[in-house]
Amino acid sequence: MDVKYLPQMQDESSRRYLFVAIDRATRWVFVAIKTNKTAASAQAFLKALNKACPIKINKLLTDNGKEFTDRLFASREREPSGNHEFDQLYQELSTEHRLTKPRTPRTNGMVERFNGRIADVLKTHRFNSRDDREQTLLRYVALYNHQLPQSALGSKTPMQGMKQWYQEHPHLFHKRLYDRPGCITQVRVAHVVQGALPEIDQRLVSELHQH
Repeated sequence: MDVKYLPQMQDESSRRYLFVAIDRATRWVFVAIKTNKTAASAQAFLKALNKACPIKINKLLTDNGKEFTDRLFASREREPSGNHEFDQLYQELSTEHRLTKPRTPRTNGMVERFNGRIADVLKTHRFNSRDDREQTLLRYVALYNHQLPQSALGSKTPMQGMKQWYQEHPHLFHKRLYDRPGCITQVRVAHVVQGALPEIDQRLVSELHQH
């Protein structure tokens, strides 16, 4: 799990933040856009992730940001107290919270690489408004989950990989598997045939395959 700053749009009074989670086994991605990156926002994101993801979340890796932990207190490293809002929710969900080594973002490389994809979308698209930017990012995540074959999954998409895991390891799931775009806002995904997609989605699909 990670948080990425989003560029401030002209119709915004302050910048917003993209919370991102990615499943290591299936590469399935879940995102939400928040007005801040407080512990309360991180906690709300984890609740939404737990509700949306059909896989039991046994372990979750984050960096040492103040929204996730009190490990780095007053610039001094210490053991997490367990009293942080985020850790309290982990305990409630029976999930293990793992932290990266301080100042080593590559430890959480999978989500960092996905954030690089998001950065490319932000650089290559001109957005008319906050809503335009947010809907584009949500569509990108939906297309990523449903249409991008992953070499690590034997050329399956994240959703196809998740379905295979569900068939082979149903005990790892806490709910029946349905197609889930990976966004809080449900996004309609058009047919895989690229010509059937709106122009902006054709560009997004093209960018998916350039990485």
